[in-house]
Amino acid sequence: MSIIAVRGTNLLQRIVTAALLAPLVVWGILVLSTRYFSLVLGAVVLVGAWEWAGLVGWNRWASRAAYSLGTAVLLYAASQWYAFPTHGWLFLSTAALVWWCVALDWIVRFEQGIAIEPLASPVARTLIGWTVLLPFWGALVAVHQYADSGANNGINSGPVLVILLMILIWGADSGAYFVGRRFGKRRLSPRTSPGKSWEGVAGGLLVAVLVSVIAVFFAELPLEQGIILVALSFGTVMLSILGDITESLFKRRIGIKDSGQILPGHGGMLDRIDSLTAAAPFFALVVYATDLKNYFGATLP
Repeated sequence: MSIIAVRGTNLLQRIVTAALLAPLVVWGILVLSTRYFSLVLGAVVLVGAWEWAGLVGWNRWASRAAYSLGTAVLLYAASQWYAFPTHGWLFLSTAALVWWCVALDWIVRFEQGIAIEPLASPVARTLIGWTVLLPFWGALVAVHQYADSGANNGINSGPVLVILLMILIWGADSGAYFVGRRFGKRRLSPRTSPGKSWEGVAGGLLVAVLVSVIAVFFAELPLEQGIILVALSFGTVMLSILGDITESLFKRRIGIKDSGQILPGHGGMLDRIDSLTAAAPFFALVVYATDLKNYFGATLP
């Protein structure tokens, strides 16, 4: 089979998988209560933990199961933390942003050919997996449940904001993919993720800005809040790119392309949520630091 045929098949699988999953994801976000949303999202995190165990270097079933079980225990502990609704998720998200600053430094060093000693440590890779996955879960659950203080007419702005985040990431990912394939020439991270280009980044950011502008008009945001939303979208997508490349760094270490094969055309669960793991904590923190949650709750028809 030719390379063109293989790429065409992968693209078709990618589109079909996305077309099947996207409506289901949106339906779940809108219909499920936060309690059940957190459980479903927890299941996603556990699949991601199973795959992350492979990035740690644990290929035996028992080792992966143990890591997933440990992740489940931590998720349960976080959900039972009495301060989680008001302070717990803030701590997790802030810790995550510190980690993503470290991750950016690692990527720059890796691109320069500088050895990253912690990357060789199984203990460090184990802890990093939890630093990636737990704040992702906490941020999305917090936005889903508590971003509704301005809601009226029974409209809960939390699920709407979660969907907005998803659309931003999906749109930017698609924009980067297609623009990069068509116009990509300058490699973004040649050693870490050679398939990504600066042209693809520009395409993804353009889509994100368009999505945010549409959201501004839809929610009838004042100028100040509209500017905040556009800036938030820009920053969210930049963080999502960092999340994607960081996972590539860990995959590059063990010489694999995908973290798994659970999603045809997309690879593993981590390959699908890697962008969100970095973007969600940032998105949640900015939403809570501004009045965006109130506008999205109060202006929906």
